[in-house]
Amino acid sequence: MAIAKRLPFTGDDAADRLLVEEPLALLIGFELDQQVTVQKAFSGPAELKRRLGHLDARRIADLDSAELDALFRERPALHRFPGTMAGRVQALCRTIADQFDNDAAAVWTGAANGKELEARILALPGIGAMKTGAIIAILAKQLDVRPPGWEAVVPKHPTLGDVTSAEELASYQASKRAYKASLKAAD
Repeated sequence: MAIAKRLPFTGDDAADRLLVEEPLALLIGFELDQQVTVQKAFSGPAELKRRLGHLDARRIADLDSAELDALFRERPALHRFPGTMAGRVQALCRTIADQFDNDAAAVWTGAANGKELEARILALPGIGAMKTGAIIAILAKQLDVRPPGWEAVVPKHPTLGDVTSAEELASYQASKRAYKASLKAAD
């Protein structure tokens, strides 16, 4: 299996490559992936790196929270809820710095098996079960991270891990919108 050189989530080649090249960027993108488009969420890490000059978990964790908040609010804001998301990204970075020796990739490279991989990702601040499944799908299907037993924890339904082009992203988003609309209609 060829390892993806980019994840086509943003429409910007450099931002898409960053998601593969810097593991913290991928995790920050998932942290930001709520109540905004996939494109906005996964563009956030590249813009944060531009504003900070780095994506170093320890340095972000140690940054004065008011300073990070201001960076998130700078126009254009990094998220619809910049203050909340600045805090969540900082908490994620603190966990990476303290529990994974400042190495975001260690979240998955240190997992002995699929269940441990799932538990490690699920334990990250702001990452719930659905995001955990999508991260595992990306790791397994696009980045060739496949610890023993990964098949048991990868979602059986389509996720961002199945998206390999802008066209597939559009189709994935359309099917997700239709699914959400059907749930609302059933209420």
